[in-house]
Formats: sequence, structure tokens, C-alpha cells
Amino acid sequence: MSGIDQILQSALQGERLQLEQIVTLFESNEIEKLGHTANQIMLRHHPEPITTFVVGRNVNYTNICDVYCRFCAFYRAPGSKEGYVLPDELIFQKIQETIDVGGTEILMQGGTNPDLPFSYYLDLLREIKVRFPEITMHSFSPAEIRKMQVVADNIPLEDVVRQLHEAGLDSLPGGGAEILDDRIRGKISRLKGSWRDWMDVMSTAHKVGMNTTATMVVGFGETMEERALHLLRVREAQDECIQNSYPSPGFLAFIPWTFQPDNTNLKREKSTPEEYLKTLAISRIALDNIKNFQSSWVTMGPEVGKLSLSYGCNDFGSTMIEENVVSAAGTTHKVNIELILKLIRECGKIPAQRNTKYDILKMYHENDVVDKDYVMQN
Repeated sequence: MSGIDQILQSALQGERLQLEQIVTLFESNEIEKLGHTANQIMLRHHPEPITTFVVGRNVNYTNICDVYCRFCAFYRAPGSKEGYVLPDELIFQKIQETIDVGGTEILMQGGTNPDLPFSYYLDLLREIKVRFPEITMHSFSPAEIRKMQVVADNIPLEDVVRQLHEAGLDSLPGGGAEILDDRIRGKISRLKGSWRDWMDVMSTAHKVGMNTTATMVVGFGETMEERALHLLRVREAQDECIQNSYPSPGFLAFIPWTFQPDNTNLKREKSTPEEYLKTLAISRIALDNIKNFQSSWVTMGPEVGKLSLSYGCNDFGSTMIEENVVSAAGTTHKVNIELILKLIRECGKIPAQRNTKYDILKMYHENDVVDKDYVMQN
């Protein structure tokens, strides 16, 4: 039995992969073996032939940012004529449009805007919850929350997170993780903070009762060991949440994708679909304490998104009614609910709409049709 086969067999027997084993998998090119194992592990968590998705919208409330990540084509520096902060009424309009097409989740995120006071976020969340109590605010990356802490005169992080939660923030997305290792972060996003800064926000969210997601972006020039360390650090944080019986399930999902270099200041070759599928499969194999894995069709396209359902994904992610960050880097894949249903069914799965907590809201059986057809990324 080859070294790869032994590692995969160990994983199937329930043994936790360690750093060197994960590195070995990343260094291999046996993608189909990795995908097969990842799919078997996924089926242990999700034996029913169901693939979920959430109807959600990205609302990029500001593009003003002062961390100047080299890989980002979306941000504008403070003082730029192209910088913006969306008016509250426009944000409310976008949320209403989302609800009108059956949406349940708002992924509101933007830059780290130094000109917005902490009260801006609290007041906006409160007003959103008054107007739209049914919507789930799955919003603000750890970097944005760290900026809120700065503009709030560096009050304790737990106070910041707790106030946001009480104002109406339900869940934290995993944006800004990139690679959770300080060497590569120093090269691509020096001002965004250390990997520990990112993780401390997530752990604090778990302590105060918010669920979160975790992400990983490969293709920055990181080593295979740095990729493996990223996975181990996410796994350890999830262990901490479980062992300490925090009032949160912790990371509800893991979402890997590949760096999109077009229009950015970081010039690298775009990673292949095979690299994405390999990363996805290894993540599913290594992260034994995270139940859900989302497909990254926004970056990889619908057809690769469909393949991902055989490489460890049980979820097709969000319909992304609007998305500006990835599309600013030249990657725009239009997907509507009808196409999502079609792609999932072509994989022999039953599509189901879920909410942010992965509760199933609606099953789409073969003859069901969508009441409203809304083209995403309008």
C-alpha cells in the first residue's frame, strides 16, 4: 500500500491526520483518490442524497479600506474619488429585494473603513432588525471587526463582538482568512493582522454565541506546510469551541477557493480547477470536526462547482444575488436558482434550500419549479 493510500485509509478509519500527513496529501497529484475518500467522509456526515444552498445576497456597504491587500481589486483607499459608503436606504432596498425572492441571508461586508464610527454599525444593524426581523445577518469579516475595535477606542474585543451580536449580528463569515500563517500574510496583507488576530475574533464570536464559517484561499505562493497549518489551526479552534461547551456550534462550514489574480497588484498564475478540487478534498479529510463544506462556484464556475459535490461538498453555497469583490478581480459567474437546481440534480442529488444554520427550509423535488427566476450578480 502506497503512502497516500495508508494516509487515506487512516482517515477513513477515523484517525486524525497530522501535519506531515496533510503535507504529503498536498504534495500528491492523486486527485481522484483524494476526491473518493473525501466523498466517503462527506457521506458519513450527510448520508441522504441532498445538496443544500442558501438564497442570499452580498451587500458591499463600503469599498473604502486602509489595509491595502495586494490581492484585492475591490478596495479604494481613504480619500479616493471612487470610494463609497452605501446610503442606509439603499441597503434596506437591497435587503427587501432579497426577501422578495425568498432570500434569508445577507452577507454584508466591505473594507476596513477608518471613517465609520462603531456606532454606524450598531445603528445600522438595529434598524435592519427593526425593518427585517426575519433576515439573518451573516456579516462582517474579522478584519472589519478589528477596525471597529480600533475606532471604538480599543475597547475589549469581546465587548465589540457582544454589542454587535446584541444589535443584530447573527453570524460571522470567514472572509479574510486567506492563509492562516504569518509569513504569507506578511507578504500579501501585512496590515490586515496576524492569523491569531483573525482566529481570536472567531473564537470570541463562539464564546458569545454566534456561529461562524471558515475559509481558505490558496495560490498566493504559500508552502504546502502553510496550507496544512491553516487546516490544523481551524481544527484546533473548533476543538476549543466544542471542549469548552461554548453557546455556539462554532464553524458551521468550511469554504476553500483559489486566488483570483486578475486586476490585482499580486501577479501570479491562476490556480487550476484541479488544484481547487484537491484542496477541497484534503480539507474535508483533515477537518473531521466541521460538518458542512461549501462549493465555491463564484470563483471556479458552475461546472467545477458541480464537480465539487463529488469531492467533499454537501452544500452549493449562496446564490450570491450580488457580489462585487470576486467580480472585481475578473471572475464573474452568473447563476440563478434554476441553474443551481439543474446542476445539483445532474449530480444525482436532491436540491434543498437552507438557512444560515443549515436547517432545511424547502426541498426541490424533480417536478418542482422556482416561483421567481432572479439572475444573480445583477
